[in-house]
Amino acid sequence: MAGRRRIAPYLMILPGGLWLTVFFAAPLVLMVSLSLQTGNLVDGFRQTFHWQNYTEGLGAYGDTFARSLWYGLLATVACMALSYPAAYWIAFRGGHRKSAYLFLLLLPYFVSFVLRTVSWKLVLTDNGPVLGPLRDHGILPQGFHVLDTGFAVVSGLTYNYLPFMVLPIYVALERIDPRLVEAAGDLYASRAQAFGRVILPLSLPGVLAGVVMTFAPVSADYVNAEVLGGPRNTMIGNVIQSEYFDNSDYPVASALSFLLMAFLLLGVFAYARALGTRGVLGAEGR
Repeated sequence: MAGRRRIAPYLMILPGGLWLTVFFAAPLVLMVSLSLQTGNLVDGFRQTFHWQNYTEGLGAYGDTFARSLWYGLLATVACMALSYPAAYWIAFRGGHRKSAYLFLLLLPYFVSFVLRTVSWKLVLTDNGPVLGPLRDHGILPQGFHVLDTGFAVVSGLTYNYLPFMVLPIYVALERIDPRLVEAAGDLYASRAQAFGRVILPLSLPGVLAGVVMTFAPVSADYVNAEVLGGPRNTMIGNVIQSEYFDNSDYPVASALSFLLMAFLLLGVFAYARALGTRGVLGAEGR
């Protein structure tokens, strides 16, 4: 009986561990190995520890890297600005209809990711339902357009990844004990002070989770840039896709993929260190 209890935790984690090993760790090792190889699709690739794949990839596509991280940062900030008020209202003002409001908020995301992005193209086109009437009535100049701009890409990214920010923030806000807010009021704290000293610190773990869940996929996305951005607003995901499937340059594509993952991890760790949950836990301990 004691033996079963000892192995029970390992048995519970075994499926998840196998999944991560097969579909994450093993492909990651293969990607790193491939990034150091040389060759071509006809003669084959062989391991030569060609580290120049990293420097050459970064030198050739440094601007695209910077643009991807910038678009990812803008979209993440926009998601946060839109998500926090919505999640706050549902958590504290939603009443018994919280689930219904959440369902309505998430309802568009039951549609395919690609279809949602293409629908944005129809909305933002020059003669679409938004810009067309504004241009016809002279409110916007005839030369004004949104498609094929960075604004269109960031807008599409913000729209498509909004649930990744809303849900963690809502869960963090929902778990806050209302009696803490009432206690702040009893101690003559204004609503702004109660929010700044009680609600916001306690919701930071949700914000952190939302930033991590949003920033990483947004920066690596390639569908929105392909559909909404045009050739001058490509992101590093488009470059990696092109190197893999069009140029068959697997080593450089693997090197770019690894560099992207490294940059994202550095950004997430820096954010967690600067605005992470350490202060929150410290505040609770006091």
